[in-house]
Amino acid sequence: MTQFERAAATSQTHPLERPGPLNALTDVAGVRVGHYTDLEQCTGTTVVLFDGDAVAGVDVRGAAPGTRETELLRPENLIEHIHALVLTGGSAYGLEAATGVMRFLEEQGRGFALGGERVVPIVPAAVLFDLARGGDFSGRPTARFGYEAAKGAVSGSLEGGNVGAGTGAVAGTLKGGMGTASTVLENGVTVGALVALNPAGQVFNAQTGRLYGEYLELEGEFGPLEPLNPARLSPNLDPRAGQNTTLGIVATNAKLSKAQSTKVAQMAHDGLARAMYPSHTMFDGDVIFAVATGEVVVKSPLELSRIGAVAADTLARAIVHAILQARSIPGFPAYRDLI
Repeated sequence: MTQFERAAATSQTHPLERPGPLNALTDVAGVRVGHYTDLEQCTGTTVVLFDGDAVAGVDVRGAAPGTRETELLRPENLIEHIHALVLTGGSAYGLEAATGVMRFLEEQGRGFALGGERVVPIVPAAVLFDLARGGDFSGRPTARFGYEAAKGAVSGSLEGGNVGAGTGAVAGTLKGGMGTASTVLENGVTVGALVALNPAGQVFNAQTGRLYGEYLELEGEFGPLEPLNPARLSPNLDPRAGQNTTLGIVATNAKLSKAQSTKVAQMAHDGLARAMYPSHTMFDGDVIFAVATGEVVVKSPLELSRIGAVAADTLARAIVHAILQARSIPGFPAYRDLI
């Protein structure tokens, strides 16, 4: 047994933590998620909409990011609330998807008010690299992807794996994808996570074949897990490294400031390190957004710190769900097809 697995075997999940009813980002009230998926081009877009005032922070930790409107989320800047977030494939080209989300929100009259009926929707976005994973370099998300994803956003159960921004995502030498999870605390705070998993690093231990994040399981959510046969997969970085990036959103019903939301985003990045190795490489543009909907008052720095720690664990669990739900694409086998 490796040092990592000995630590995992002796770790104890906090006894007062449990998954939410949906075990999804949408367990946070007022949060809706929509996907637009192009299976032929192997790309897509995911949109998260907020029904009420949502305060957000962001932490960009990868070395090759592609983002839009993230500077607005800095605590010292003017804008206090966002209206949507966009995670999308297409590398820098995919940022166009956010324009479609803005058009959808403008039609609903939602945005930063300028007087009269004029609004400017605030829609931060981040991209991952999936260009040509469907064989056509020009097959990438457009504004239509964002509009349709926003139009179809729901507050119920969420599909995972090869959907939305996870459609063409890969995880080292495995197929990656979209994953989600949630955690409910005894004080009424809910933390949800959504991840588009596309790292250069691996999500399994090369010596044992076990998934790194599986020890964080709550209430048997992953079901029986079989180890991968490491001999069937390379433990090294994908030789096409540079075509990666993992994107995540953590949301909570806690009442947080922009500065506090930023701290939660920073702490949530630890979830990547718990579920993959290595993370935050020169080939990844890892971005985590943190959003607070303001229902439950946070009374102390200790409570804030716990939300950040739970956000990291919840994000790591979402990564495991992404792996379990992914389906193979040419060149990248899925976990389900290897066990």
